[in-house]
Amino acid sequence: MANREALKELQTRLAARLQSAKAEGVAGASWLAVEAGGQGYLLPLAQAGEIFPWAGVQPVPYTQPWFLGVANLRGTLSGVADLAGLLTALPPRPEQALLEASLLTLNPALEVNAALLVDRLVGLRAAQAFVASEAPQGEAPAYWGSTYIDAQGARWQELNLQALSQHPSFLSIGA
Repeated sequence: MANREALKELQTRLAARLQSAKAEGVAGASWLAVEAGGQGYLLPLAQAGEIFPWAGVQPVPYTQPWFLGVANLRGTLSGVADLAGLLTALPPRPEQALLEASLLTLNPALEVNAALLVDRLVGLRAAQAFVASEAPQGEAPAYWGSTYIDAQGARWQELNLQALSQHPSFLSIGA
């Protein structure tokens, strides 16, 4: 129950910050910062949807290890992909390890009923929060954006969720 309350509090704070930035006419945050498998990722706010606590994902047989199954999220069946497993081939985690995780749906405008499992929601980030950036390497997948480095030296990989949702590796869930 405490996890749900903390998630609600985070969502309320994020919504309030977005509203105040819009009201002030300030260019607000561009990304939702998340952690998955020990890595930091920046997800474009315009491509992200709702945040849900980890709950009742029904496994689907004969799928990739990173495809956790389907979940009923506000009456919509969504495929659930473990972001860390998809991007880094992290082995599947036990159910107990998932209790602190969150599900982030893709924006309905992307026309993909999918949610990403993330270990931790870090908050909103704008370009001003970073001191340097690096362009993606030539062999990087199409959904890989720039890598941003914050003042503490932490590296944050930008992901284009629209490109990810159309990438063959994301769409090929069969084992």
